[in-house]
Amino acid sequence: MAKKTENIVFQGTGRRKESIARVRLMAGKGEIVVNGKKLDEYFGSEILKVIVNQPFAVTNTIGKYDVIIKVIGGGLTGQAGAIRHGISRALLKANDEFRPALKSNGFLTRDPRMKERKKYGLKKARKAPQFSKR
Repeated sequence: MAKKTENIVFQGTGRRKESIARVRLMAGKGEIVVNGKKLDEYFGSEILKVIVNQPFAVTNTIGKYDVIIKVIGGGLTGQAGAIRHGISRALLKANDEFRPALKSNGFLTRDPRMKERKKYGLKKARKAPQFSKR
């Protein structure tokens, strides 16, 4: 069952690595604003822009929603993944019929991969000091 999307804001939170994205989705012309900047200004790489727009491409809603995003933490790639996750969750609230398409592409699954912690006695998470027999 599809809900009416006039003057309604749909919110979604996306996470990846150390990045957290808070996404607000509303009916509009397809403008995407990230931390007060247009998408093209915030992400220089074309690949990252494609990652952000993937949920719209899968659900055939390109240009139907305006998106306002606040993202913190991590690097640009992690932030792009967090934004994709947040947009997917917000689209799901906008229309339940998008669920199979989003789920089959893996956009609703939170990527659990994080940086491994450093252990005592080691130089990094797994790198050990050089071993010498004598």
